[in-house]
Amino acid sequence: MTILDKIIENKKKELEVLTVVSSIRDMEKGRLFKRETVSLSEFLLDRNRTGIIAEFKRKSPSKGVINSSSSVVEVAFGYFKEGACGVSVLTDHKFFGGSPFDLMNAREKSSFPILRKDFILDEYQVIESKAIGADAILLIAAVLEKQEVLNLSRLAHSLGLEILLEVHEQNELDKVNQYTNIIGINNRNLRTFEVNTDISEKIAHRIPPGFLRISESGISSPQTIKKLKTAGYHGFLIGEKFMSTSDPVQAFAEFVKELK
Repeated sequence: MTILDKIIENKKKELEVLTVVSSIRDMEKGRLFKRETVSLSEFLLDRNRTGIIAEFKRKSPSKGVINSSSSVVEVAFGYFKEGACGVSVLTDHKFFGGSPFDLMNAREKSSFPILRKDFILDEYQVIESKAIGADAILLIAAVLEKQEVLNLSRLAHSLGLEILLEVHEQNELDKVNQYTNIIGINNRNLRTFEVNTDISEKIAHRIPPGFLRISESGISSPQTIKKLKTAGYHGFLIGEKFMSTSDPVQAFAEFVKELK
């Protein structure tokens, strides 16, 4: 069983519990459920910003604990102040050390776009994403059938949430639909957790026109960003590069200076 298989198996067990603890009706009554979302796509296209979606991540299955001390609120606000187009917040607990409360805390009194990064399998999680204050959600093509991607995307769209559809292999582009806002090429193979940024360059010319495209994972230098921009990428999702330091915001600020 791969790490990805274990994550999905655990996520299904979590869902069985969550759907009993809190109903969809309860979530729809929440204060954040009623808020108007902010467009991540618009910020990615803003030339006055960096094109970077900076990520808050405490740990990963491949590297263990990355950062257990930084505050999600301080890091999220710091990232945006230094030029991030949006903030990605990991909400999976068992494998990534996150929580929906991390996203809710980052959301409080903030107006920047927040991407919920998790393993979304069910409509319950889409509604939960809106209820905790997300503006966009990640859907992973590797763990969803084409019809599932369509159904989840349609629901998210109806709630005002944008869709970042993550693919790793060319054939997964078949799951792109009319509700997809952003196509993300994940340079990490989720089954082996091996990373190779050449994946983004190889798949770039296969991405359908008309979609924003971002490259995810393994981006550790401004030079890589400059190279991927020439391949047509509008944005870049980066997490471990900053979170693995004692001061993620300072690390991000220094990265931005180099990028300029």
